[in-house]
Amino acid sequence: MRYLILGVTEARDEQGGALPLGGMRLRALLAALALRPGRSVPIAELVDDVWADDPPADAPAALQALVGRLRRALGRDTLTSTPGGYRLAAGPDDVDLHVFERLARQGAAELTSGAPEDAARTLRTALALWRGPALADLPDRDHALRPQAHRLAALERRIEADLRCAGAGPPAGTTTVAGTPPATPSPSAAPPAALVPELMELTAAHPYDERFRAQLIRALRAAGRQADALAAYEDARRALAEGLGTDPGPELTALHRGLLTPASFAPGPAGTEPARGNLRPRLTSFVGREPELRTIRDDLTRSRLVTLTGPGGSGKTRLAEESAAHEGRAAAGDVWLAELAPVEAPEAVPGAVLSALGLRETALLRDSGHEGTYPRTDPVDLLADHLAHCSRSRPFLLILDNCEHVIDAAAALAETLLTRCPRLRILATSREPLGVPGEAVRPVDPLPADFAHRLFTERARAVRPEFDPEREAAHDPHAVAEICRRLDGLPLAIELAAARLRMLGPRQIADRLDDRFRLLTGGSRTVLPRQQTLRAVVDWSWDLLDEDERTALRQVSVFAGGWDLPAAEAVITTTADTADLIGALIDKSLVVATPVDGGGMRYRLLETIHEYAIERCAETPGVRAAAGRAHTAHFLALVEEADPRLRSADQLPWIQRLETDLDNIRAALHRSTALAGPSDTSDMSDPSAPSGPSDFPGPSQPPQPSESDAVRLVLGMGWFWWLRNYRTEGLIWTARALAFGPEPTDRTDPRYWPWMNLRMLRFFLEMESRPSDADRDDDHDTRAALASRVADAFASSGPQAARFPGLLWPMTTFFSPGVPDRRKKIDAVVGNARIHGGAWEYGVALMFRTHMVVDMPGGMPGVDADLAELRALSRLVGDRWMRAQVASAAAEAGMMRGRYDEARAAYEEALLLAREVGAHTEAPFLLARLAELFYRTDDPAAADQLLERSESEAERYQTHDATAYVHYLRATMALERGDIPTARRMHAAAKAENGIGSPPSHFTAILEGLSARITIHEPGPGSGPAAGLRGLTAALVSARDALCAEIVTGRLADGVVTVLPEVGRHAAAVRILAAADSWRLSGPRTAAEQSEVDAAGQLARKVLGARQYEEEHAAGRVLTVDNVIDLLMDITAELPPPEGAAH
Repeated sequence: MRYLILGVTEARDEQGGALPLGGMRLRALLAALALRPGRSVPIAELVDDVWADDPPADAPAALQALVGRLRRALGRDTLTSTPGGYRLAAGPDDVDLHVFERLARQGAAELTSGAPEDAARTLRTALALWRGPALADLPDRDHALRPQAHRLAALERRIEADLRCAGAGPPAGTTTVAGTPPATPSPSAAPPAALVPELMELTAAHPYDERFRAQLIRALRAAGRQADALAAYEDARRALAEGLGTDPGPELTALHRGLLTPASFAPGPAGTEPARGNLRPRLTSFVGREPELRTIRDDLTRSRLVTLTGPGGSGKTRLAEESAAHEGRAAAGDVWLAELAPVEAPEAVPGAVLSALGLRETALLRDSGHEGTYPRTDPVDLLADHLAHCSRSRPFLLILDNCEHVIDAAAALAETLLTRCPRLRILATSREPLGVPGEAVRPVDPLPADFAHRLFTERARAVRPEFDPEREAAHDPHAVAEICRRLDGLPLAIELAAARLRMLGPRQIADRLDDRFRLLTGGSRTVLPRQQTLRAVVDWSWDLLDEDERTALRQVSVFAGGWDLPAAEAVITTTADTADLIGALIDKSLVVATPVDGGGMRYRLLETIHEYAIERCAETPGVRAAAGRAHTAHFLALVEEADPRLRSADQLPWIQRLETDLDNIRAALHRSTALAGPSDTSDMSDPSAPSGPSDFPGPSQPPQPSESDAVRLVLGMGWFWWLRNYRTEGLIWTARALAFGPEPTDRTDPRYWPWMNLRMLRFFLEMESRPSDADRDDDHDTRAALASRVADAFASSGPQAARFPGLLWPMTTFFSPGVPDRRKKIDAVVGNARIHGGAWEYGVALMFRTHMVVDMPGGMPGVDADLAELRALSRLVGDRWMRAQVASAAAEAGMMRGRYDEARAAYEEALLLAREVGAHTEAPFLLARLAELFYRTDDPAAADQLLERSESEAERYQTHDATAYVHYLRATMALERGDIPTARRMHAAAKAENGIGSPPSHFTAILEGLSARITIHEPGPGSGPAAGLRGLTAALVSARDALCAEIVTGRLADGVVTVLPEVGRHAAAVRILAAADSWRLSGPRTAAEQSEVDAAGQLARKVLGARQYEEEHAAGRVLTVDNVIDLLMDITAELPPPEGAAH
């Protein structure tokens, strides 16, 4: 494991993959521990490091919770407890800060010993470890002072090493190591001029650092820029005088004297000639793009024409200039830039290039001196002759910048020059390729997130020098990430956003990006007008489109997230070929194409282009409305085609298709339901669901409400939402579809059955979802009446109750407590599905009956026959979810019977199938049941491990029933080992989770019984054996009323048996023990459970005697649950009244 604290804290595994660490507090804890690897860090120090001046009320407990989360993220063995503190199991070489310090010391020693090349290499490696401010997650910045000082020292030594490698010699006034020869340039060293931009940036950031000032002067002098070196000295002298009231130190003074007497300095290396050209030094730093620079350099070695393509503002020009500058320095060749953006007429392109090379005036003067001859006026001939001559003796690279608006003329000129000048190379920038034979096209992608953040920060500091995204007053470090993401990583847009920090904070900028074209204005006054605002950048691309391309761009603005070619063909309605139009928009860098599995392509618009296209679409309401209708129709057809296939053996690719186009389906739903109900879509996705851009059509995409489309979309997506854990989102859309109204009551009304299906779908999605505010406010009687009405409709509907979601109508009984004959209702559903449904529908009905039989009293009659039929049906259908449910039901039956090996194999099969189909909410509960199986077979270590996994996945997918069950099992295990406080705490957590959604009544009874058993062992009023006995009696009543299986009532009776002797009721204990044994059809007790009941039985035999014991035992074997409850009611009535309220 490696730990990175030079920047935002990260942990990397052995393969270099980043582990998820969560929030800032967790990262701060890891940073504090990694700062002291392998050492025990006291709790007080960790609290100070993590919270600084604002610790929580119970800081040690809060720290302990953070430690637990960190262990789950990194692994238990990585963080160990020590007396009074914690220790990270790591060494100095596992932490980037300590590696940096070691390499920095090594580089300093190499420089001192006269090995500048080795020193430069070592120090570059050290400095490359920095990804941002050191210890960025610690609130107290004092920790970062020492690393930052070491970084500046290492940076100064690295530049010193580079200067010596380039032959600049040691600093003025110093001596070399004895015996060291005078400095000579290293063949692999970069020229001193390459260091000038970096040193200018450093002197601007550290104006009073005389080391950097001296190095800048030495670099300028070594590059032959004597006047600039003198100006740099004067700038240093003025800064020190005005800022500090002091004069330059000895090194700067010695350099100044040497500049005034240049003969005392050795000349540069003989035989070298500086590169020539017209590239101007940039005034801002160049951020990122190191991989692109290498790639372009390789491209230029293989191809003589390389074209950088990309959308406006992607940084093509800057990348071309930086690439050319590196190329020119490396090859000592000519690099010339011809800016074509100001050129309006295609025929003026050759003349513009001629002027850029400074040849127009030279050619006119030369030709006018030849009397009797006509001057040569063809600029192409002049260029070809000049470039052919220049490129014969030295490398020559010509940059043709911004070719897109004169693309044909630029392509013709490039082809001519490359043909007539065999050693010429051309680097072009354009929003589309030139299309010349032999051209290498290199798309310029948006900046990756890290580089985009760095660019924003650097440009922000130009307007606010103290800017630090992690320390903003709004305490919103994610605002910069949001800005960069929503601006697609486009450098120009990011720079325009950073310029807004003069008056707005990062969060204010991020919140205003919906109106980005008004916000992002006011760029540099010295650049071309089309680069001064974001709108001007995109307007430039728009103006280059023909009418069909403009119409197509308007129409594809209705897509959200992306689209494929069939979707484009459904929406684009121009007379031109759709594939050709999409291809043209890709070539012009307005549409992004990405290969997908299966050999196809997926298309999307960058968010900025998308917003612009939406605005342009609003200018043509007819086009906008037609595109919206076509979009809805296309994705409605996709949903209805996918729906039955989601329940078949072919489900996996269809699930993926819906996942891929989920944002488009949401957009169609939004458009269809926009005026039908609440507009809040802030909770559109469950936390577990894969997230995507929520760019639903808003005011710029007018709603087209259609009850028919909305209902069909919702019913078509219902099973997908449930299967893939988008249940909260599904509830929102279902509610919006139901808001159309009025509700039909006549069964002959064509809206009646779609409406009833919507109601049934809503009940189904609510079963395991957190209730919405509206649901909590609903009158309980009204909801029960509605559930009864839906149940009555489907119970007599025949075919309507034999398809999803109608076949689930018995679930409505869970909303109406006390509904009798649930078994009869599910039997009716099974019979109806056998007649009117398909294999999947019949199988699901049969599966529901199997799960119900397992959970009900009566010994699971018919379960084996049903399971056998279900196995055959699930193999026939092929639905992995159904197969997982069948395996789960078989496992539950095995658990009831104590066939643990059989149950384990079935649970593992169910888990594998659930994961394969992506039914992620099933996995946590299956893991918890496996954990219980290991607990019941005396393997607590395996049980603990599975509970950790179950809790982690339940938290990720917000599966509250699984979380509640995990807490229940932990409470049970804690009670068994005598840890009463932990048992009570875990029980409280289970009870809280059980209150979310619609918990099964049998689990509520189980929790009630566990609470009573804990109460027996707790001190104080309201606790103890008598209170526990009362609680167990109440739990047994709840279990009877909930029709719980015998395994539940039997375990509750076991609890009663263990407490009755403590209140002197040995005879009753024997009777109830015999009754519990008779109810427990199978399923052995755990060793601890058996030990408890055996102890109670032995004590009773000793107190009662063998004869009375056998009489009581015989009498107990015939007792029913009702009989036992009556007996307990009599006993508890005779006990002394409780001293206080029970838990």
